[in-house]
Amino acid sequence: MAQKVLVLNQDYSALTICSMPKAFLLVYLNKAELVAESTTAKLHSVSKTFPYPSVIRLQRYVYFPFKGVILNRQNILKRDNFTCQYCGSKDFLTMDHVIPKSRQGRTSWDNLITACKYCNSKKGHMTPEEAGMVLMRQPFRPSFVMFLRNFSGILDQQWAPFVGAKLETTT
Repeated sequence: MAQKVLVLNQDYSALTICSMPKAFLLVYLNKAELVAESTTAKLHSVSKTFPYPSVIRLQRYVYFPFKGVILNRQNILKRDNFTCQYCGSKDFLTMDHVIPKSRQGRTSWDNLITACKYCNSKKGHMTPEEAGMVLMRQPFRPSFVMFLRNFSGILDQQWAPFVGAKLETTT
């Protein structure tokens, strides 16, 4: 029951990801409808078998004014693929301000990157150019759907039409 379920708003736009028990309860209480079910599992009670939800759609439209990705350490690490943006190392990772805070660098998606301890201390309070270091990729603010699609790590094949993913099929 650790599988996650994509929740769509009434207009079929991606809203969030929830746990399977929560999704099943929403469907069972007629607060959501089943859009796609898992092909690998079923839910069983004593006398009935229910489809295992993969994608559900809410019956009522939920007004959600801000659909952004929260700026936190874990989401920065996910965006940067748990990789130092200077040397490519995956060990001893920290957060680094591209423009240092001592030079009025902001704590924002466009200024924070993942860096290993060695590169972070080598750069110190300088800019990457001053330290002679090159960024592998410029920092950016991911959109909500991009984050679901690329960085959540739990993309189900059946989510593809709703989050705009192009999944490779294995044959």
